[in-house]
Amino acid sequence: MALNFRQSNILEIARQDGRVVVEDLAQRFDVTLQTIRRDLTDLAEAGHLDRVHGGAVARMGVVNIGYDARRRMNEAAKAAIAQACAAMIPDNASMILNLGTTTEAVARALVHHRNITVVTNNMNVANALIANPGCEILLAGGTLRRSDGGLVGALTTQVIEQFKVDFAIIGTSALDRDGDLLDFDLAEVRVSRAILQQARQAFLVTDHSKLGRSAPARIASLSELDAVITDQPLPDSLMTACDGWGTRVVVA
Repeated sequence: MALNFRQSNILEIARQDGRVVVEDLAQRFDVTLQTIRRDLTDLAEAGHLDRVHGGAVARMGVVNIGYDARRRMNEAAKAAIAQACAAMIPDNASMILNLGTTTEAVARALVHHRNITVVTNNMNVANALIANPGCEILLAGGTLRRSDGGLVGALTTQVIEQFKVDFAIIGTSALDRDGDLLDFDLAEVRVSRAILQQARQAFLVTDHSKLGRSAPARIASLSELDAVITDQPLPDSLMTACDGWGTRVVVA
């Protein structure tokens, strides 16, 4: 498919932000909603995007996008989510943070907490928390994934299983309409599952771009979590489901 100028720009925005919204694009390009919907349909049919309610998301397939690109996506939203999450964590608490650019933002938001213990398999989380003298940092061993500073594998899972903490704070690559947390790496999924099992309370931190995405491996359901902290309201059906599950939804 040969893309016109507008479609090329839409695709670039989707790749940078993870998601595009029909109304926003129509205003940005000064065209009708129908024109944007047609563009998104064409891009989806060509395999570039996946249509979701109200817009489209970057097509992920079975491999996640690169770490540097993920780190730049929705930085302001991730910072707001991180601040909201940090406000829910008291001083004198223990927690486990997993891989992901949003959990890294949470680590930066915890730099003023006092007397906290953080277990992590994320080198970037550990580096961020070095700035907090009141934080004890425990790194889970394992195989270092150079692409994003993550530690994964059987050893990582075994180390995580030695702890029982107050909070698990995890990210996800995708959140589907059923409320399932999805990821691309089975080794990472196993670690995330262990983290959830070893915590008294579990929080998901995720921005709106993860909604409607697809990934091949299931971590858990929102029904197993105590709270999800995000930057936009979840779809009505998922909000209703969370209410029934007793999963708190916090919009930063």
